Amino acid sequence: MSHSIDKDLLREALEQAHERFCTDTAGKNADYIPYLASVPSSLFGIAATLPDGDTLTVGDCDYSFGIESVSKVPTALLAMNQHSAEAVLDKIGADATGLPFNSIMAILLENDHPSTPLVNAGAISACSMILPTGSAEGKWNAIRNFIEELCGSKVEVIEELYHSESATNFNNRSIAWLLRNYERIYDDPELSLDLYTRQCSLGITARQMAVMAATIAFGGVNPLTRREVFKSNLTPRITSMMATVGFYEHTGDWLFSTGLPAKSGVGGGIMAVVPGRIGIAAFAPPLDSSGNSSKAQKALGFIAQRLNLNIFNAIDH
Repeated sequence: MSHSIDKDLLREALEQAHERFCTDTAGKNADYIPYLASVPSSLFGIAATLPDGDTLTVGDCDYSFGIESVSKVPTALLAMNQHSAEAVLDKIGADATGLPFNSIMAILLENDHPSTPLVNAGAISACSMILPTGSAEGKWNAIRNFIEELCGSKVEVIEELYHSESATNFNNRSIAWLLRNYERIYDDPELSLDLYTRQCSLGITARQMAVMAATIAFGGVNPLTRREVFKSNLTPRITSMMATVGFYEHTGDWLFSTGLPAKSGVGGGIMAVVPGRIGIAAFAPPLDSSGNSSKAQKALGFIAQRLNLNIFNAIDH
């Protein structure tokens, strides 16, 4: 497989994907979080970052939207970077649940185990692992700073989203205390839940998300800042998690169709990583029935096919 991606072909693919799907009306905004329901549903942006740090964009790539579950990727990475991949495997796991992202039943079926840091239970558990233990401020600074290092730029909490989520996160409160009951949460449950809620409420742009994806794709080195953000041996670990659970119960369908390791969020963002080649992000608020952006999925699938980004394809076209 050829590792270099022609910049002109990439620009053409982004533009064609945007033009083809910009009028697509499938899906609807998440309505169980009031803030997300109010985001303009017509917003649509696609961004891609190359090894030289050049980021190509089309559409609404500078609109700051809720990062939501895409934040599970950096927190899982940070937990592995602070401890080890083996520690996260032991304390949380790396197995797809095959159930919805906020499933309580998954914890019971997995014999008290959160399964993976890329579903709500595992993400709350991952937040509890972040150092320094017991310090809400210290943990939050570690998480936010890590995400900023991945993006190469500042991020801020969308306060209205944070308050909206905090007022409606009853299911996640149940998850946090169930984890405490099974000794699968490693700091105060309320502190860990608040950290998770706050990280999901960070505002991020498609441009920033593409740089984050590229930092993961290029072994932890941010292509903009050239800084090493995390240990290079963690890229295959986090990419494998994205490949197996990035779209929750529809992950198998997504991977079968695209061969693209990616992670979605109910804010409408999807981050895709092709190790050694490129980081891509797409953003459009309307979601399918599983909470994945309908338009962003179509755009990324189109781009993956056009540029031969399927990681399982060994044939160079």
